[in-house]
Amino acid sequence: MPEGVRVYAVGDIHGRADLLAPVLLQIEIDIALHPVRRPLVVFLGDYIDRGPDSKEVLDLLIAAGHAAETVFLKGNHETFLLDFLKDPTLLERWRQFGGLETLVSYGLQPPIHPSLDDRIALARTLAGALPPSHRRFLEDLKTTFVCGDFLFVHAGLRPLVPIEQQAEEDLLWIRDDFLHWDKAFDKVVVHGHTPVLEPDIRFNRINIDTGAFATGRLSCLTIEAAEIGVLADARHWLGALPDIAAAPGEPLQDPQTIAAIHARRLKENPRLYDANTLARLDPRQCPAPS
Repeated sequence: MPEGVRVYAVGDIHGRADLLAPVLLQIEIDIALHPVRRPLVVFLGDYIDRGPDSKEVLDLLIAAGHAAETVFLKGNHETFLLDFLKDPTLLERWRQFGGLETLVSYGLQPPIHPSLDDRIALARTLAGALPPSHRRFLEDLKTTFVCGDFLFVHAGLRPLVPIEQQAEEDLLWIRDDFLHWDKAFDKVVVHGHTPVLEPDIRFNRINIDTGAFATGRLSCLTIEAAEIGVLADARHWLGALPDIAAAPGEPLQDPQTIAAIHARRLKENPRLYDANTLARLDPRQCPAPS
């Protein structure tokens, strides 16, 4: 990475707003604990479908884009929504990839066996329910991003094809030809699209799609200079955070609210915390559960 730049790369989210929110807080706290001149957050696509909260995920991402320097890449799932608005007959294919859950997240109630008229009505209703900010977000997504010696993309690259000549279909969909390539690319490729149990860091590529929809683990990679790391599983990190005492008679705060309070306090005055508490807050040091 260029001097003074730290990249946080976030894998496939797939409608899991409950996992995205704490990862965003982890990034906030990591920047507060480990300041860097230019933090940059790169999201690798597949924000929607399968999970229950696609609409909320886009709300969180748009808000994150206003709060920090961000790059949003296109995943293959992002193509379905916009294509469906243009061609309602594509609903059957989209539903095979979790599209009905996205429709439900926008308040629609798709029938189990929709007729052509039903599909046309659903596309029309979705167009009305989709906030203009969501449409702009989806239309403005990039296919690749290069920083230093790293290239970020959703699915991968076609081997032996120059980056500028890559077909979008490969950038969003490729699997075997890319995954089985055992030689160097022009850049180290950071990607998602193909789920793995834990981040797979190789000399030529890094896969950080840990199947958030099914596994409950949304991974965040950090790259600074020549150092590569992975933030702690946000679920374990939330469970290890220092409590914040509630006032008498008030209910205890939930872990995510506690994390948000700590993030705000750290940005305002990190001297409020002793070294032991800072270590417990640090998403780089959170121990794995026993």
